[in-house]
Amino acid sequence: MFRLIRITILLYVLLCVALASYVTRSVASDWNRTLWVAVYPINGDNSAATTEFIATLSDESFDDIEAFFKREATRYGWSTREPVHIHLSHVVAAKPTSPPFDGNLLERVWWSLSMRWWSFRVTHDDGAPTPDVKAFLVLYQPDGAPQLESSVGLQKGMISVVNGYADRRARGSNNVILAHEVMHTLGASDKYDPRTNLPVFPHGFAEPERKPLLPQRRAELMGGRIPIDETTATIPRSLQSVVIGPASALEIGLSEP
Repeated sequence: MFRLIRITILLYVLLCVALASYVTRSVASDWNRTLWVAVYPINGDNSAATTEFIATLSDESFDDIEAFFKREATRYGWSTREPVHIHLSHVVAAKPTSPPFDGNLLERVWWSLSMRWWSFRVTHDDGAPTPDVKAFLVLYQPDGAPQLESSVGLQKGMISVVNGYADRRARGSNNVILAHEVMHTLGASDKYDPRTNLPVFPHGFAEPERKPLLPQRRAELMGGRIPIDETTATIPRSLQSVVIGPASALEIGLSEP
């Protein structure tokens, strides 16, 4: 009987979590309202130079992300004055644990749950209203920095971890990655081949109807790169040369079937 009660309670808790996640995602994907994104900077290499760079950040550092979503929402017929609002929150001292990219299902589920608990612990007392999306921006010095881990966005919990460089020249590309991971939290899927990082045709191309097809002039956000030829694609320097393609727009509710 005691075991049955425990299982019933566990199922109830899981049902509540699933329902809360569904409601949160549904509300967040309603483009009639503003999606609130809080950015929490993290000094990834514990260097003084990265600390100094973080001190230069402000809400305005992410204006191009807000402008990008405004432009794309308008292109898909939405008239929301501010589809996405980015707020720079406080610095977080500790880095999150790395996701088990090659782990089994249980390891990935455990990491996801641990990440949600860690996110709550480091943000719950910041005094600001709870955002729709929490984005942890982990920054490193570009000179001598190790190969950056892949960034990640969780739809369950609406949390993203963005790895970038603490360099003014990298702000544009950092914001491209941040926008990409925010899209993941809304339900968008990757549209590139993880083995080659090349965008997958047609949904990973900004202009799949272009003739000749290559080189492309822009990147599809979830494709991640601008295809140049059959084996080469470049990371866009800013969101000026990025669009949200029809397949990604459908996934996040920006367009209808």
